[in-house]
Amino acid sequence: MKLMVINGPNLNFLGIREKDVYGTMRYEDLCRYITEEAQKRGHTVSVLQSNSEGKLIDFLQQAYREHVEGIIINPGAYTHYSYALHDAIKGNDIPTVEVHLSNVHQREDFRHVSVTAPACIGQLCGFGAFGYVMAMEALAAHREGKKA
Repeated sequence: MKLMVINGPNLNFLGIREKDVYGTMRYEDLCRYITEEAQKRGHTVSVLQSNSEGKLIDFLQQAYREHVEGIIINPGAYTHYSYALHDAIKGNDIPTVEVHLSNVHQREDFRHVSVTAPACIGQLCGFGAFGYVMAMEALAAHREGKKA
């Protein structure tokens, strides 16, 4: 399966910022982990990151042009207010899973609402880097028509 992982603002600062929330894994290590886990499952994957909302939309449109079969997105703080990302996810018609490293429902109230998740086939949060692997499995199952 051809996958694209799109990481939003501040993910490039993993291992530097809020270690008590996000842990000590560096962004480079996360990218390597995602790539290795995708390859183990027979997937090809590109891992992209931007702090810019417009660039994230460009990545989503790039996924459409490149015939990507599944997207894993961690929109970061854009999760809570970017209707533009919601529309871009919904508009490209590629199955997408939203992932968050931390459990957003155990954090500040403003993090409890996602405007992007309704455009996705599902949302995973609170499982750290393993959430990306879970999303790969979910996309593969979705592709095969499995619901449970």
